[in-house]
Amino acid sequence: MLFIIFFNMNKISFCAFLCAACFLIACGDGLSNDKSSSRVKPESSSSKKIVASSSTSVSSIAQKNVDPSTVTKGSIKDSRDGQSYKTVTIGSQTWMAQNLNYETAKGYCYKNKMSNCSKYGRLYTWAAAKTACPSGWHLPTKAEFETLFAAGGGQLTVGAKLKSKSGWYKSGNGFDEYSFSALPVAYSNFKTSYYGEGLFAFFWSSTEESDDNAFYMKLFYDYDKVFLYYDDKNAFMSVRCVKDD
Repeated sequence: MLFIIFFNMNKISFCAFLCAACFLIACGDGLSNDKSSSRVKPESSSSKKIVASSSTSVSSIAQKNVDPSTVTKGSIKDSRDGQSYKTVTIGSQTWMAQNLNYETAKGYCYKNKMSNCSKYGRLYTWAAAKTACPSGWHLPTKAEFETLFAAGGGQLTVGAKLKSKSGWYKSGNGFDEYSFSALPVAYSNFKTSYYGEGLFAFFWSSTEESDDNAFYMKLFYDYDKVFLYYDDKNAFMSVRCVKDD
């Protein structure tokens, strides 16, 4: 009889232990999920390394929404080669409304076709991009991209407002509300492969993530969102210069 009572008590204690363990595991999972869900994650990407934008940028979604009717259009002429570029002032920033096409030692046409330079501008390594903009203009920082996102209403919707109205795969075109006219020129991996024309647009920032990587803005054909990633500085991407303050 004592053995049976002892066994039953142990059985009860063992069940209580299991219940407590399950509760702790469930709580732990909940905390983990809460932490991971606070990051903005893209559903797909051709980049090697992916990060969400800073918490400041994500939390500022929809704080601003510049009226498209207040956008000022203009143009500049690059004195180095005589090329002209459309410009657009969105809120406090003035951007080139076309991709840079200044010829440098580390700037290439998509698929090495001159017609693509005329259509899309050139693709640059990060080092080349840092010095490619004309006088009075510069490669935007990660923070300056975030300012652009906020001006357009936030990261979740601004991508559609920045994308061109044509050229994107499966009619994934944007509204181009701010005349930024981002084209899906895609990406080159160390000039050994070119891919993603019609699918993506990549724009270098001047902000480093590490000695080997730097941040860039990416637009997807099938998302209204815009993302900030980082990748190898030797990759080739487009450049949009922003005017000096």
